[in-house]
Amino acid sequence: MRNSWLKVLVVGCAVCVLTLHGVAQGKDKEEQGEKKVNRSALPAAVQKTAQTMSQGATVKGFTKEKEEDGSTTYEMAMVVHGHTKDVEMAPDGTVNVVEEEVSFDSLPGAVKSSLTSKAAGAKIVKVELLTKKDKLVAYEAATLKGNKKGEIQVGPNGETLNHEE
Repeated sequence: MRNSWLKVLVVGCAVCVLTLHGVAQGKDKEEQGEKKVNRSALPAAVQKTAQTMSQGATVKGFTKEKEEDGSTTYEMAMVVHGHTKDVEMAPDGTVNVVEEEVSFDSLPGAVKSSLTSKAAGAKIVKVELLTKKDKLVAYEAATLKGNKKGEIQVGPNGETLNHEE
């Protein structure tokens, strides 16, 4: 009888510790990762850039993200003429990166070929062009093979990149 209570107590304590550990990890991820925010919670400079960049678009929402280097960025997700467009901004309203969905068929031949090769049999489900400082820096494709999702990037001319953009 005494051993039974001891086992229940030990198991109960273990469950509590694991639960608290999971909650703490979730909180850490939330503090380091993306958080949805309202437009009104954005810095004034970000609100101004968002207003300008979203002309003629349907804004889907905003997120705030703490980057690995400790900096903070804001992202606006929107739909423009039926395709997605995400704009990442610094707290001062500077546009860091624009990711805009494009059709696979509209890509230059070398880019199509390179993405198809890198997909290695996976289905390319979405392609975005990435621009920094109004300059095309890469094409990014979301892939799906079975139920496994992936992401690949190539340079503006289909070349392999030295680092991910």
